Amino acid sequence: MAVPVPVSRLPRVGTTIFTVMSRLAADLGAINTGQGVPDFDPPPRLCDLVTDHLRAGHNQYAPMAGTPELREAIAAKLLRRYGRYADAQTDITVTAGGTEALCSSIQSLVGSGDEVILFDPAYDSYEPVVELCGATARRLPLLRPEFSIDWDRLADTLNSRTRLVILNVPHNPSGALLSRADLDRLADLLRPTGAFVLADEVYEHMVFDGREFHSLNSHEELAARSIVVSSFGKTYHATGWKIGYCVAPEALSVEVRKVHQFNTFAVATPLQRAIADFMAECPQWELDLARFYQAKRDLLLSLLRSTRLRFSPTASTYFQLVDYSEVSDLPDDAFSMWLIREHGVATIPVSPFCAAGTSPHRQVRLCFAKQDPTLRAAVERLAML
Repeated sequence: MAVPVPVSRLPRVGTTIFTVMSRLAADLGAINTGQGVPDFDPPPRLCDLVTDHLRAGHNQYAPMAGTPELREAIAAKLLRRYGRYADAQTDITVTAGGTEALCSSIQSLVGSGDEVILFDPAYDSYEPVVELCGATARRLPLLRPEFSIDWDRLADTLNSRTRLVILNVPHNPSGALLSRADLDRLADLLRPTGAFVLADEVYEHMVFDGREFHSLNSHEELAARSIVVSSFGKTYHATGWKIGYCVAPEALSVEVRKVHQFNTFAVATPLQRAIADFMAECPQWELDLARFYQAKRDLLLSLLRSTRLRFSPTASTYFQLVDYSEVSDLPDDAFSMWLIREHGVATIPVSPFCAAGTSPHRQVRLCFAKQDPTLRAAVERLAML
């Protein structure tokens, strides 16, 4: 009997570099400073609350858009932190992590013949979803070394087919931020267009050295045409819980929910109830998170000064780019493979974040969401390079 062979809708896509490097780290017993996975637990009180709700019988489907308690807690946070009023009933949707929010948002807005603007380096999940929708990704390189937007090039790229502009701020992998003037410039460029914005802000609470994070939630004009995505997994050291949310005006939320209800339908009920309780009990957590990760960053950088790796301190996220050009002439993907096999340290090359999977820069990404002994052990090995 002949068995049909599927024709791939994503022929250029393989297994993500994050899966590849984490699998290698496990197989080789390497120190995993590659994938953005903390090696410490969520807040104990939050875990206790999850257990409480499991035992209280809150184990059936939640409302499709999220439990009312969690959506109200998110609305209160948005007003408190960004001065944005969001209707908990119509404007906030709880999703299965930031990735599902991004996927459902792109699918709800983009179709055949549309164009979507991405900024390189770009998180690797964006373009495949754009392709699945039959649209075209237009990738604009950020200006090095600041990883800033080339506004003239963006103005030249915007056209009648531009349906969506995807921003990632704080930026993974560089940690770059946007200023208020940047948001005003973006609003000026988009004002005469029919384009929407998808803002991936999952690292919103990890901004260092007293810098201010300018969320699209805080910009009234941009917020009116934007879907803003955040992640509880990042905020609470619980990436495996896969819970996040998106905020958008009602007309956009209606469309996102049409897709979300078939991608996921609902997110784990005890997690939603526990997070809502924790946000009410411990609002200081998100304010303290930047201080926590800045200390991690500062430890990593102090240790890296004993190596031949060069860096500019990251302004945000829990990632640090390092330049290895004094160590090797290898391309970044080959260098990462050499490093994990020969020295037992997992990193992430920058090239998978870039068009055609290539980067002319000799940089790899380190994750410092690790316990201090893990960071020290990793840099001990890097100092041998």
